[in-house]
Amino acid sequence: MAANNRRMSGKKGAQVGSGGQRRRGLEGKGPTPPAEMRKGHKKNRIAGAKAKQAVRRPAPRGRGGKGTSEMVVGRNPVVEALREGVPATTLYVQQFIDNDERVREALQLVAERGGIHLMEAPRPELDRMTNGLNHQGLVLQVPPYEYAHPEDLAAAAYDEGQDPLIVALDGVTDPRNLGAVVRSVSAFGGHGVVVPERRAAGMTAGAWKTSAGTAARTPVARATNLTRALEAYKKAGIAIVGLAADGEAEVGTLAALDGPVVIVVGSEGKGLSRLVGETCDHLVRIPMPGGAESLNAGVAAGIVLYEAARRRA
Repeated sequence: MAANNRRMSGKKGAQVGSGGQRRRGLEGKGPTPPAEMRKGHKKNRIAGAKAKQAVRRPAPRGRGGKGTSEMVVGRNPVVEALREGVPATTLYVQQFIDNDERVREALQLVAERGGIHLMEAPRPELDRMTNGLNHQGLVLQVPPYEYAHPEDLAAAAYDEGQDPLIVALDGVTDPRNLGAVVRSVSAFGGHGVVVPERRAAGMTAGAWKTSAGTAARTPVARATNLTRALEAYKKAGIAIVGLAADGEAEVGTLAALDGPVVIVVGSEGKGLSRLVGETCDHLVRIPMPGGAESLNAGVAAGIVLYEAARRRA
């Protein structure tokens, strides 16, 4: 009762006891927080970037739009496309066709894969469908490719707890180069490829074949404006590294490859366009003691992707 009176008397002065401060001082700071919560730790940076992405997360994959449908024409091209797993909806076979080894293999591959319609059509109909090309009685319908959105690639990397490793192509018009880049991105653990919507190679049957099947698991995004897409990556904390013959540093010395990065590869003849080059945070060169003037996009991308993967291992 006396203690209660002292607390309610309103008199000023020292209070009895330490208020628990001594006990808390002896307890220490508790267990070490997880890496995601320690400021400055790599996992903390990834978690922060992932949170930012979640706030402005784009619509589900596919906002990059669809390509156009394509016809693979001729016996050898059709068989090669089917062997490489190029997506297809329908195989058109000419009525009364000469049944050679390639025709038999095409029919067998369609039966084994399943999900591909088999249609018989008269020669005039196939001539009309192919605008008079030499189809040799076989035409394969390839469906439009469904492109991702550029922001989807970075979001998928952060969802996996990884720093984004992305390749962007500037002015690359050969589908085989695109397919080779897709294959390299898949081989070195990258998260996708970005291509411009115009004046650039798309995911055609040729690109699918060159990718050797890796296009089925490595997304390709299409950007309406490549410069704006790169600027959006920069705002998200991703370094933009452009390959240029006159780059100020060699690729092996660039620290930016250790973290989130977009590697920009230009065309073999013209290199990076002016606006894209000005958008890059770093311009680097690949040393070539042999004296070659340039490398094609697939080879150049593979070299830089290997260096980035080696550092992340």
